[in-house]
Order: sequence, then C-alpha cells, then structure tokens
Amino acid sequence: MADASNRQFTLAARPEGAARLSDFALVRGAVPSPKEGEVLFRNTLFSIDPYQRNLMGNGSSEWPAIDIGEPMGGPTVGVVEASRHPGFAVGDHVQSWAGWQDYAVADGAGLRKLDPGVAPLSTALGPLGLTGFTAWYGMTKVHDFKPDGTLVVTGAAGSVGSIAAQLGKLRGLRVVGVAGGPRKVAFLKDELGLDEAIDYKAGDLEAQVARALPDGIDAFFENVGGPVFPVLMEHFNTGAKMTLCGTISDYSDTELPKGTNYLPRLVTIIHYRFLSIKAFATPYVMDAFPEFLAEMTPLVTQGRVTYREEFVDGFDKLPGTLLTLFDGSHSGRKLIVRND
Repeated sequence: MADASNRQFTLAARPEGAARLSDFALVRGAVPSPKEGEVLFRNTLFSIDPYQRNLMGNGSSEWPAIDIGEPMGGPTVGVVEASRHPGFAVGDHVQSWAGWQDYAVADGAGLRKLDPGVAPLSTALGPLGLTGFTAWYGMTKVHDFKPDGTLVVTGAAGSVGSIAAQLGKLRGLRVVGVAGGPRKVAFLKDELGLDEAIDYKAGDLEAQVARALPDGIDAFFENVGGPVFPVLMEHFNTGAKMTLCGTISDYSDTELPKGTNYLPRLVTIIHYRFLSIKAFATPYVMDAFPEFLAEMTPLVTQGRVTYREEFVDGFDKLPGTLLTLFDGSHSGRKLIVRND
C-alpha cells in the first residue's frame, strides 16, 4: 500500500437533464491515515442505485446535492487495512457510505461490520442493505397492508421493487408487478412467483392493466412514477393505500412534464375513494435498520427472498454503470461494481 494512491470519482458538473460521463472527474490523491479511534478501509464493492442521480443535483429531487468536487456518494463494502479503533481489526469486512473512492477513514460510527459466513458480502449492498431496507420499510412501516388484497408494485424487477413484491407475497397479498420488456415480466412470474405481471413497453397497457386487476388495487408500492401511474390510479379501490418510495422516471427532470395534467383527476380519486398516500425517505428512518436485519437476514439466507446481482469489474466503470440505470439498457438486477 506504500505506493498506492486514492482514486476518487468526484462530481465535476451538475447534469443538464440526464447525467453524462463528463459530469464526473477522476482524481487521485494520497491514501488517508487513520487517527486515534479511526479505521482505514479499502472499498471493494460499490452499490449503484437510481437515487445517486439525485445526489448530483439539478433534477426533480429536493434532497441537498453533494458539492462540486466532492466524491460521488453511495454505499460500499470494504476491508479494514489499518485500525486505531478497538472495535475493528485489520481484515474485518465493513459496509460504509464512503462513496466512489478507493480508500476512506471513519471513526466507526458509520460502519457496519459484516460476517461473510452469514451471507455473501454483496448482500450488504442489496437485500440486506439500503435497497432491501427501502423495500422492507415501505412494505412494513408506512402502511398496514392487509392480507388477501391486491398489491401493485412498479419497477418490480428492480432491486427494490423485487424485494417489495416478494414481501407482499409473504404477507399474503395478491401481487401484480409492473416492469418493462418480456424478460423482466418472465422473471416476475416464473422466478418471483407473482400472480400477474404487466409489461408497460408492450403497447397495450390499459388492456393489460384491466386484465391483471379485475378486483382493483388495494395496496400500491410506487417506485417509478411517469406515464404508467395515470393508468393504474383509475383502478384504486375505496380505502386503497399507497406507499410512495420513489419516482425514478423523473429524477432527471427540471420541469413539469408536457401533456395532460392528471392532478385534478388524482385529487378526485383521493377524495371520493378515501385513498391514503404516504411517503418516506430512508435517511430519516435508519433507526429501524436493526429490526429490518432481524427479519430479512433469515429470509435471505433461507432462500425465501431471492435476489439478482450483476457485477461490473473495474473502478473506472462506476460512472458508466450508473448511466445504464436511466438509458434503458439496465437488466433490473442489483448493480455492483467490483474494485480492481
């Protein structure tokens, strides 16, 4: 490590619409040294997630953006290389929020020690990490979704939606997933065992929705937003409950979309069907993370909740891999970049 440098991908510019490779800069600096009570770790796995577009600013999100010149944020898995902290030893595996850099130091407060004997390290970035926690919290803590009703999950083939859909099945709901393309639809039905799947790219969306939802929608996990929602909202039952997790389709938008204004119709549905809509944001609810791990760890290790991962090799691939989440080429699997 004596000759090592600390590579970082920093934010070089606020995106104008969709993010581009030129919005990032690769810089090199010295490897930091841990002070008393700190840990030095090398990041080996990087999580790639849609919300990272929000961190770049100049989009639809109202979250504070990272500063120009700061490392791109995001969860990582790393290995401790030097420790001056009594709770961590060299060789320990840790999950952190260090972002896109080779090395980082921490005082231990933001580190989660991992046991690779319990579950693969990569699960700390997926079903046993932020994406899994997002799905679990939205399905567990926001609403009390009653069994026997119909749950609709948008983005159901993605790393968050697929976990939310499976939790819906485990909680006794009839689950209908929405995804784009025949391969993703086949995954929802054949591998996840959902009751129905809707392909929003197939061109007959309204007919598909009508066939899949003969008894309407009782529970809704919204993960995408965009033009699919106005079709689905017409099928809300009286007293339906909607959890708003994200609106991936408009993260790059800086203006309201052109076309029909569906807000008056949605307000009418909320009013006369007594629709309950609640939203959440994970940074405000991380105190529930231990409860999440207690429930989800055995579900994952026993195979009752399944997950898909796609690994991309090379630190230099980080920006391009993020862009695939928004250009239509992403498979829906949890994306993880492995460090060189």
